[in-house]
Amino acid sequence: MELIQYIAFAVIKIALLLFILLTAVAYIVLMERKVIARMQNRWGPNRVGPFGLLQPLADGIKFILKEDIIPDSVYKPLYIAAPMIALILSLISISIIPFGGDWYVAGYHIPLQTAAFWTGSGIQDINIGLLIILGITSLGVYGVALSGWSSNSKYSLLGSLRASAQLISYELALGLSLVGVLLLAGSLSLRQIVDSQAGSLLHWHFFGGLQFVAFFIYIMAAYAETNRIPFDLPEAETELVAGYHTEYSAMKFAMFFMAEYCNMVTVACLATLLFFGGWHSPLEGLHLPVPPIWLIISPLFWFFVKVFFFIFVYIWIRGTLPRFRYDQLMSFGWKFLLPLSIANIVVTSLVLALRS
Repeated sequence: MELIQYIAFAVIKIALLLFILLTAVAYIVLMERKVIARMQNRWGPNRVGPFGLLQPLADGIKFILKEDIIPDSVYKPLYIAAPMIALILSLISISIIPFGGDWYVAGYHIPLQTAAFWTGSGIQDINIGLLIILGITSLGVYGVALSGWSSNSKYSLLGSLRASAQLISYELALGLSLVGVLLLAGSLSLRQIVDSQAGSLLHWHFFGGLQFVAFFIYIMAAYAETNRIPFDLPEAETELVAGYHTEYSAMKFAMFFMAEYCNMVTVACLATLLFFGGWHSPLEGLHLPVPPIWLIISPLFWFFVKVFFFIFVYIWIRGTLPRFRYDQLMSFGWKFLLPLSIANIVVTSLVLALRS
């Protein structure tokens, strides 16, 4: 593959990813409203289009047409930049995610991943993909912190300070929870981590690698990272009006909204890749007869089914659990999740040492 062809394929993949991701975000919002409505014995949105399927389009038009109010007392450069920072970083982190194996079209090797290196011999995987994602998601809190400070509002400032404290408290536990997976896979490459789980359900890190404690830590820390119930203290409508985005309206508010849901998708993709075999089928070890076309679409199908399950769990938890108190949130991170993640590393290391 020549450099020009590589650039052409990269542009096409970026455009497709943006279209699919932003459409998915819109319909995840609709799904959330529908599912929570059913949990609360309501109908949810059902007026715009058949079964309410055009509600995301109506919401998008509403955000575009709304008046963009900028309070007089804000620090405009950072006030305007903050939602852009949050959205851009959430989109960049998604670009590192591999959605399946490799496709070969007309003799060209096309990895199902937006970010990949070009070398003279072809396209190569990013061998520190997990490290890059952790770095980018850590920077995402800057959008929240700057929005709270630049808004010149006590509610916004308290929300951004809470987000910063949550980042420090839960980023440690989240990073350490993944060390067990890295010890088992022996690589920071997301593709190699998925390849290490090939074979059957028992090869997945959650089951065969006995990383269920690490998964519990990861998912709890990820909820705190994405500011979702029961860890949505930076927003906390009952205490802080709307937290860090209290002073935002129109498309700036929509950017924060999209960034939150993009981060949810990233968390769900990482959980799938690291703990549940990525695009590998749970029936892989049975060697069932399947049509050739299924071998091509099967990886994408299983990957998106697993991601959909984690998104549904996100929504389920929002509809069933109450918000933590702030002191409980900090205590849970430092006194429970952090020691537990260190214990998981020690136990995983001992098991691997005894096996070798």
